[in-house]
Amino acid sequence: MFGLGFGELLILALIIMLFFGAKRLPGLGKAMGKSIGEFKKGASEEDKD
Repeated sequence: MFGLGFGELLILALIIMLFFGAKRLPGLGKAMGKSIGEFKKGASEEDKD
């Protein structure tokens, strides 16, 4: 995944948890999921045109 190993992903996850706090992570994940979904939807619509 993006050339990152398990150790790098773990460190990145810890930094994100420290930066945003554990209570805000579910909302952040939900917002990122919606954003990725909208991006994919827009990209697929672009391919159809």
